[in-house]
Amino acid sequence: MSEPAMPPTPPPPPPPTEGGSSSPPAGGDNRSLMIVLSYLWLLALIPLLTAKEDKEVQWHAKHGIVLLVAEVALWIVLTMLMTLLGAFACFGGIFVFALWVVVLVVHVLCIVKGVGGQRFMIPGISQYADRF
Repeated sequence: MSEPAMPPTPPPPPPPTEGGSSSPPAGGDNRSLMIVLSYLWLLALIPLLTAKEDKEVQWHAKHGIVLLVAEVALWIVLTMLMTLLGAFACFGGIFVFALWVVVLVVHVLCIVKGVGGQRFMIPGISQYADRF
């Protein structure tokens, strides 16, 4: 006669995270979503107005708004320059396209760093996020 079959042993629990517990950080998914929204131009107002208790999300929302203001100012200046260039505006158009690609890359870098728990500091711009 054979012995009764034993059920397989359950897998071990997941290892604890850096905080010492196996639970996700407070507001983990919501925090990541709010940081992503912070760098999507006017959508930065959502985390600024709804996540008032999270200082890191607030900083990223303010940083996103500062970036938005800087981009609008840059857009106004470039529009005036393109108007003044007249016939040479096609060459300026290539420059403007390249500049907006750089702006998009900066936004992606800010999102990636922010979700990773870091800050992407932009000289001359990021310092204004701390002022308000």
